[in-house]
Amino acid sequence: MSLSGRVALVTGASQGIGRACAMKLSQSGATLALAARNQEKLQELVGEIEATGGKAAAFPLDVGDEEQIKSVFKSVVLQFGKIDILVNNAGITRDQLVMRMKRADWDSVLNTNLTSAYLCTQQAISSMLKQRWGRIINITSIFGQMGQAGQANYAASKAGLIGLTMAIAREVGSRSITCNAVAPGFIETAMTSGLGDDFKQNAVKMIPLGRVGSSEDVASAVAFLASEEASYITGHVLNVNGGMLMG
Repeated sequence: MSLSGRVALVTGASQGIGRACAMKLSQSGATLALAARNQEKLQELVGEIEATGGKAAAFPLDVGDEEQIKSVFKSVVLQFGKIDILVNNAGITRDQLVMRMKRADWDSVLNTNLTSAYLCTQQAISSMLKQRWGRIINITSIFGQMGQAGQANYAASKAGLIGLTMAIAREVGSRSITCNAVAPGFIETAMTSGLGDDFKQNAVKMIPLGRVGSSEDVASAVAFLASEEASYITGHVLNVNGGMLMG
């Protein structure tokens, strides 16, 4: 699944799933535009990619800031000439029972997880339309499909991302641009590392494959959807959850 000659922009690329996606896309031959708030971690990742013969550049970005998004996407196109692949991965959690959830925590999660994906897609899509080729991949979640107590904001943002994926797929399909989503289940990342052992053990009991997923499991799905081999797949939600949710 060669991505040689392609330029991929990954948001939330400094750690976890975003980092794994960037590494996998680089290994497939893509040039990487790495976007996240933590510039130090981004530079470390640039160094790792370059050490393996890849090409990458860091673009500090807070996806909650619309003007920053516009500026960064212009800089990426200026430096690399185009954007072929967009991975909307940046996301946060602000967990609380809905009756106690502060409006600020609702707004912050929806803005970071959903609104940013709309804004980033809007900025990337003109480049894709000109070349009549593109891949937009949104990282949603199993909890956007089945809900989760204490995560009304997160679940709503991830469910919204699925709807956004399908709408965009219908809008741009005639230009050979696909838009798909990847829905991870229980993945071992910094975001889940703080969960208790009892919670993790109970979660594994609900996973038919009997193990927690890795960031690399998600990255492999993203790399496939970014490839030419996935050219007839669009508006699809690819579950990477070990069988935790089926159907």
